[in-house]
Amino acid sequence: MKELTLVGNDLRLKILTVEDTDIVHRYFHENQHHLSQWEPIRPEDFYRAEVIRQRLCHAHSDAEQGLAYQFGIVNGTGTEMLGACNFSNIARGPFQACHLGYSIAARHEGKGIMSQALSATIEYMLGELDLHRIMAAYIPTNTRSEKLLLRLGFEKEGYAKSYLKIAGHWQDHVLTSLINRRHAE
Repeated sequence: MKELTLVGNDLRLKILTVEDTDIVHRYFHENQHHLSQWEPIRPEDFYRAEVIRQRLCHAHSDAEQGLAYQFGIVNGTGTEMLGACNFSNIARGPFQACHLGYSIAARHEGKGIMSQALSATIEYMLGELDLHRIMAAYIPTNTRSEKLLLRLGFEKEGYAKSYLKIAGHWQDHVLTSLINRRHAE
């Protein structure tokens, strides 16, 4: 897959590979505390470079097989990762859907970067890959995610009690989805 360029910024979206181990390693180390409130508790080895390299190898294989796509938001020179957009659990057949997850470095929040990145990657997933549905869930207190998803056209579909174990606790989530308008009957 080709890299996607974010218009008006010196930023790129790319499928992460083992060559990106250093910038991914730095991203998670620098943002460990910031991301901990929105992610599962990570085992200590999650942050080790060799474990990150293994995860990136698996992620690249998943992308080649069409099972998941892990996009990194990187600066123009490719020396810094600013965030990630992950499309996982891709199901084909009659479902044609996936789950969306994303994160952004603390120092890049509120700049519109994630909105631009998700607009581009969602267009790729719905257009090039022709998926019908993208599903995303957020913790009710995460108003940034709520506003972002609604701005991108996601619709609330439900409320799941004790849905995911985040930051060591089972947390309720608001369930949303975006339907591919190209598939309208």
